[in-house]
Amino acid sequence: MMLVTLFGLLFIAGAKLSQFIALFVAGVSAVIALILVEPYRVRRVTSFLDPWEDPFGSGYQLTQSLMAFGRGNWMGQGLGNSVQKLEYLPEAHTDFVFAVLAEELGFVGVVLVLMLVFALVIKALYIGKRAFEKQQFFGGYLCFAIGIWFAFQTLVNVGAAAGMVPTKGLTLPLISYGGSSLIIMSVAVSILLRVDHECRLLPDIEPEPATSSEPETDKKQKQDEEK
Repeated sequence: MMLVTLFGLLFIAGAKLSQFIALFVAGVSAVIALILVEPYRVRRVTSFLDPWEDPFGSGYQLTQSLMAFGRGNWMGQGLGNSVQKLEYLPEAHTDFVFAVLAEELGFVGVVLVLMLVFALVIKALYIGKRAFEKQQFFGGYLCFAIGIWFAFQTLVNVGAAAGMVPTKGLTLPLISYGGSSLIIMSVAVSILLRVDHECRLLPDIEPEPATSSEPETDKKQKQDEEK
């Protein structure tokens, strides 16, 4: 999460493309090396490719999550009527809460939840843009960082629950149970509100008028011709 947020901020700040690519390659190489060092990490990464190969072992959690998605269908089973959360799906209240949402609310409910989360992300980017316009660069970068963080963490959580990316212990922003996660993300939202409040108090900064390179004699000649 920190690595992706760092890359996003470097890109927004206008880092050189060569430096950006070098850091990206170094970061991805380090992550791959850390995965290959430990066999259990390799199993975790590869188990999502075919969870049905070992449905009662390494693929158990993902197969149960996919069952929850399948039971949800279009409109879901109804709020509170999930079966997979009854000790079938591990971590149903934290890492895999999205699968429970899919089972209870269906495809329509899942789309609405994602729209709400990404509406918050778009609002964070908009507040960051306004902060840049008011010359509040620290607040602007902070808002962009929060937006990138929320967006990427949501994508990873949803992708893990749907079997599109390896299973990771990342919560769904503002939805998953967990004291520390909810506190930190609530603080992040409050920071967004504070930056937006400060930007509203500042006056609009008008762009400087463009200076003309024409000499004064040419201007007077044009004015005489117009008259």
